[in-house]
Amino acid sequence: MPGTILVVDDEKNIVQLARLYLNNEGFRVEAAHDGKQALEKAKALRPDLIVLDIMMPEMDGLTVCKELRKTSNVPVIILTARGDDIDRIVGLEIGADDYMAKPFNPRELVARVKAVLRRSQGERDTPEVIEAGGLRIDAASREATLDGQPLTLRAKEFDLLTAFAQHKGNVLDRERLLRLVWGTDYYGDSRTIDVHVAWLREKLGDSSVKIQTVWGVGYKLVVESDARES
Repeated sequence: MPGTILVVDDEKNIVQLARLYLNNEGFRVEAAHDGKQALEKAKALRPDLIVLDIMMPEMDGLTVCKELRKTSNVPVIILTARGDDIDRIVGLEIGADDYMAKPFNPRELVARVKAVLRRSQGERDTPEVIEAGGLRIDAASREATLDGQPLTLRAKEFDLLTAFAQHKGNVLDRERLLRLVWGTDYYGDSRTIDVHVAWLREKLGDSSVKIQTVWGVGYKLVVESDARES
């Protein structure tokens, strides 16, 4: 698993701490100290994962993440001030894969880096092609189409939609969805499921493929034509 991690933070002591613990696990660590430098290094180094602070000079971390997502699906863990829910939610909305509050336990950072990398590298058993109504998901190429048209999905949106399609018609509660998509060692809030479901519903639009809420339980993917026929 070890690869290259780009740590972006204007506080050099944070970078040094992250470097120490990640190096001990075999990762190569590169550093950037502002948003502009982060984008330059991300393009040049093509890291396996980016740890990205939000509050930085030149360009803040949210802007960096938004710019990265225009051209790259590199996993991103954002660092937020403790209790700053707005930054955390916005970060997830624009494509971050996980978040940590500062100050953080460096061992937890290592655990989250490993967990996100495992998920992004697809270490789960998934059929190569999954179809549900007009939805077609190619797990190998990580491409999805709806009624023949490509769907533009963030990494976690793709993984979540795949989980729903694999269990079409079955209700999945939030805890199970977290295990399937975010992994057993995810430390975050289950509300992230609701946020990602809302994004998927927007992208599925008026098609026959729907993600239904089963109140008090969870969600399930259904194809309306199937429901009418039954």
